[in-house]
Amino acid sequence: MNMAFSNARLIDPANGLDELGTLVVEKGKISAIGKNAKVPDKMKSHDCNGMAILPGLVDMQVFTGEPGEEYRETLATASQAASAGGVTTMITMPNTKPVIDDAALVDFISRRARDTAIVRVHPMAALTKGCAGKSMTEIGLLSEAGAVAFTDGDRAVMNALTMRRALSYAGTFDALIVQHAMDQDLQSAGVMHESEMATRLGLAGIPVAAETAMIDRDLRLVELTDARYHIAQISAADSVETVRAAKKRGLPVSCGVSATHLMLNQNDVENYRTFAKLSPPLRCEEDRLALIAGVADGTIDVVVSGHNPQNEEAKRQPFAQAAYGTVGVETLLAGVLSLYHADGVSLDRLLDCVTARPAALLGLAGGTLSIGANADFAITDIDAPWVVDADTLRSKSQNAAIDKRKVQGQVLACYVGGKAVFEL
Repeated sequence: MNMAFSNARLIDPANGLDELGTLVVEKGKISAIGKNAKVPDKMKSHDCNGMAILPGLVDMQVFTGEPGEEYRETLATASQAASAGGVTTMITMPNTKPVIDDAALVDFISRRARDTAIVRVHPMAALTKGCAGKSMTEIGLLSEAGAVAFTDGDRAVMNALTMRRALSYAGTFDALIVQHAMDQDLQSAGVMHESEMATRLGLAGIPVAAETAMIDRDLRLVELTDARYHIAQISAADSVETVRAAKKRGLPVSCGVSATHLMLNQNDVENYRTFAKLSPPLRCEEDRLALIAGVADGTIDVVVSGHNPQNEEAKRQPFAQAAYGTVGVETLLAGVLSLYHADGVSLDRLLDCVTARPAALLGLAGGTLSIGANADFAITDIDAPWVVDADTLRSKSQNAAIDKRKVQGQVLACYVGGKAVFEL
């Protein structure tokens, strides 16, 4: 598709761009951008009426049910939800049935996505076989097959020797290791943040130490190996401080946080609300504010959806037995913009966390409106208010932790390779 998008607020953190102008798309690529962009004669033009054009979002943590649990989510349905949220690149987790732990399965995800998904899909592969935390996978072969990083998804690698070996081996390929920072022994039977509220609700708590102990251990291993290490999600003020200190020491460490953890706290678990049962858990308000500060100052590199669809049966259980997770790929941008509207975090910093920064960590070309880049972008009304309604979200599952929450920031249209994949 060849088209010019005029009268748009062009926002591209990677290039320090925020100005009114025109975006020109030719043959699926961005050919010109800015207030002085030249539009070829007779090219079709679309007036954006002052709405923002943002780089397509890169969501670094998306769980689906394909293969094996397609009743929860398929690559196709996840991509439809993603497009409605301005996400043009999904990074999928390996926790499927079977686990994505060999080259043939990585290739399956890539081929299946090409056939059925309407946004770009890149798989992370399992760090250990079966995500069991014992034997390393073939990182080199998996990289060649298309894996962009290595993780056991929502499971921590508990064995320190296995993690050291994985970091050492990954370092030879400059591969990124992604850890779910949760010491399972310290978590024990815990299901929510360890606090007075947990005691009052009669629920076993998960101490902050379950997260920080794992991070502390892994950072020691990073010092030994000098390998690239990423914490998928942090949830506590202590973790923010630990990562901040590690970065000051020059360690090759990065981390993420979910948009849900930036919007909600443990109070949202009141009345045993299982849609707010997450891993890591929602913690206290002081932790939430520390996470926001960590995003604002760059300690936290990326914001993810942590999209983890669960069907009604898995969530309509007593809290202790209910499945962890929330859908979120469709509401990632609205969650990020909530920090801009309500907490005063700069728009440039927030958008960098969901565009250029995750793309850079993964070695992908997306997340920018640069000339020559793929025409992946979202036309967005960044101020439009709306109410999240789980029943109308495009995911196959409706377990939205922020259901009925008022948000701001509405995607009006989404383009991948210059092709419209969503229009409101």
